[in-house]
Amino acid sequence: MPQEINSRRRGFARMAAGALVAAQFEVLRSAQAQNPSSKTPSIPRINPGTHTSFTSIKQVNAGLLNIGYAEVGPADGPPVMLLHGWPYDIHSFVDVAPALGAKGYRVIVPYLRGYGTTSFLSDQTMRNGQPTAVALDIIALMDALNIQKAVFGAFDCGARTADIIAVLWPERCKALVSVSGYLIGNQEAGKKPLPPEGELQWWYQFYFATDRGRAGYEKYTHDFIKLIWKQASPKWNFDDATFERSAPAFKNPDHVAITIHNYRWRQSLATGEPKYDEYEQRLASAPPITVPSITMEGDANGAFHVPPGVYASKFTGKYEHRTLTGGIGHNLPQEAPRAFAQAVIDVDRF
Repeated sequence: MPQEINSRRRGFARMAAGALVAAQFEVLRSAQAQNPSSKTPSIPRINPGTHTSFTSIKQVNAGLLNIGYAEVGPADGPPVMLLHGWPYDIHSFVDVAPALGAKGYRVIVPYLRGYGTTSFLSDQTMRNGQPTAVALDIIALMDALNIQKAVFGAFDCGARTADIIAVLWPERCKALVSVSGYLIGNQEAGKKPLPPEGELQWWYQFYFATDRGRAGYEKYTHDFIKLIWKQASPKWNFDDATFERSAPAFKNPDHVAITIHNYRWRQSLATGEPKYDEYEQRLASAPPITVPSITMEGDANGAFHVPPGVYASKFTGKYEHRTLTGGIGHNLPQEAPRAFAQAVIDVDRF
C-alpha cells in the first residue's frame, strides 16, 4: 500500500539528524511548490468525480500478460503512463486522464497484474507480486504500444513501479510525478522494525503474513479494501457508487495471490524469481532518481509515509515537492485530480 516503502521502512530509520537537515533543505528548495495554486494553472478546475468511467478498455499482449488499459487523448500525443496502487484501480485517474488528454497527451492507464482485465498468458507463470516483476510489465506494455519514453504519474505501489523504472530504465522515463516520494525498497530493509505507530498503520501486513490473513482477504476482499480506503484517506468522503466502480477490478482471479505475495516478499516471507535478482541487487543500494521529478503528498494521508525531507536527496535531477492541503488523503489523483494533472504537465516542462 497504499502506501509503502519497504524503503519507507528504511526512510523512517534515517529520520534523525541527517533527515532534519534534508527536511530544512527541502523547505528552501520547494517553498513555491508547497502551494501549487501560486503557479498559473493550465488545467481547468475539476470537480472530483466529474467523470465516472473510461470510454473503453483495450487489451494487448505484453510480456507475461494480456494487459487491460484505458487510453485517452490523441494517438500521436506525447505519452503519459498513469499507474495505480493497492487497493485501487484505473478509476483513480478517471478525472486526471481526460484533463491530460484535452491538453494533447496520449494517456495510458493500465490495470496492473492482479487487477481488472489484466491476465496472465500462461497458467504456469508464477503469480509474483515482486516489485521488479511489475515494473517489467510496464516496460513490456510500452514496447507493445511502441512507446519509447513517457512521463510517469503514479501513487502507492504504482509510484514504486514508476520509481523503479526511473532508476533501472531512465531512458524510458522522461519525467516523474511520484506521490509519497521515493518508494524503492528491498527485503533487507523490510526486516527492520518501525516505531510502534508505523507498525500499527501497517497492521494488514502482519495479517497477510498468516494463512488466516490470506483466507480472510480472499473471503472479505470487498469489505477489506473499503476499510483500507477509509483508513488511508480519512477525510475523503467517497460514496458507495465511487467505490463500486472500482470494486470489479479486485475480482481478478489473481488479485489475492499477487497481493499476498507482494507483502510477504517484502517481509522476506516469500521468495521471488531468480530472473529478477540482478534488478533487486541494483535497487538494494537505494540508487538516486535522476530524471526530472515532482513528488506530492496530501495533508491527510492516513497510510504510513515519511516526511519529504527524508527522501528529497534521492531526487538528483530537477525536483520539486508539493504538499496539498484541504484533507487530501492517500488516493491523491482521485481526490485532487486537478493538482495531479497539473503536476504531470509541469514536470514535463522541466
